[in-house]
Amino acid sequence: MRTIAIANQKGGCGKTTVSINLAACLAREGRRTLLVDMDPQGHCALGLAVPEEQIEVSIYDILMDGPTGERLDITRAVWQITANFDLAPSTKVLAAFEQVMQGRSDCNHRLAEALAGIDGKYDFVIIDCPPHIGLLTQNALTAASEVIIPVDTGYFSLQGLSKQLETIETMRAGRENPLEVRVLANLYDVRTKLGREILSELKRKFGPLMCHTFINFNTKLREGASFGQPITEYDPTSMGFRDFVRLARELISTGGPDMVATTLLRQADELSEKAEQLLATSRPLFASDGSEPPTENAAPATPEQIDRKIEEIYGTTVTPEGVWFVAHAPGAQEVSVAGDFNNWTPSATPMMRNGRADCFHALLPLAPGRYCYRFVVDGQWRHDDGNTYVEANPYGELNSVIEVG
Repeated sequence: MRTIAIANQKGGCGKTTVSINLAACLAREGRRTLLVDMDPQGHCALGLAVPEEQIEVSIYDILMDGPTGERLDITRAVWQITANFDLAPSTKVLAAFEQVMQGRSDCNHRLAEALAGIDGKYDFVIIDCPPHIGLLTQNALTAASEVIIPVDTGYFSLQGLSKQLETIETMRAGRENPLEVRVLANLYDVRTKLGREILSELKRKFGPLMCHTFINFNTKLREGASFGQPITEYDPTSMGFRDFVRLARELISTGGPDMVATTLLRQADELSEKAEQLLATSRPLFASDGSEPPTENAAPATPEQIDRKIEEIYGTTVTPEGVWFVAHAPGAQEVSVAGDFNNWTPSATPMMRNGRADCFHALLPLAPGRYCYRFVVDGQWRHDDGNTYVEANPYGELNSVIEVG
């Protein structure tokens, strides 16, 4: 279980927007995700349409001792938001935590102890920190193995980032376990000279700590928060959605061999079971010589039947085994598929001939999510003619789109 704290000294809704949408996109990518709100302002519940008056058990109750000294299980505070996405909300009463717990020997370890009871239940725990350094933030950073600091691309944010890093470095020096720090450029507006200069300065000064992904300024993110919806629900076609999906995939890809192996094994078991069921009832699309298998008393195909057969053969299909990419490329020597699932690297996913000279295929077991891709035919990039779901890319061309449920 990876525990990531989202912290910056500016705080406010910008930080919480990162927490909510990162958690939602990790969940959309098939990762079991818990969002823990450690900010007494309770913006996570507000941004996910969880009414504060209906919160009977909050994170405050989980951190405190009961009347007889017992501790509540954190699952008592959990609200299910969507598939794979849970929230442990806070309320304004959390502000009393620091005064009540000040001076106690275990005051910094309360959240870590609570999360220890659910180790293995979630793939990711995202902790939304308050905007100041106090016992609540110290609890979050003690429980976390990683911290992401969102930095708006403005001048004063650079000064705040330096102070934040100094504070985190002081805390990290007293830890037994390492704390990995990442800096996330947030609310980046490429249209402004200041935004471009600040992003360049961030990369120059904090290069090794920078996330490869940055979050562009996008009004859809604020609109989604005002409607109590993560961007995955409010507008999954927006730039904000694409940015947070990239961030989620970047974090997933840096999860280390243990987590990757666990996730892949779970997906492999599911795919294997579905594949066995499919193989038991399927017949081959092509014979070994590339021709279609003969059928008894088969009548000559009509032009309409031929068109339907071509539509079935060429294009992209979500199957129980994974996503089936099929390209029609007469005379081609090499065909590959490139997309945001393989960092747009054609060499990562070459396509094989499917028994016919003009037919190439590839099967990829992709996690649930929305993916853009293009075919690369003998070095020439093109969209998938067999897929009508397309969108314009920054180069004035079309990307094909596939959604895996």
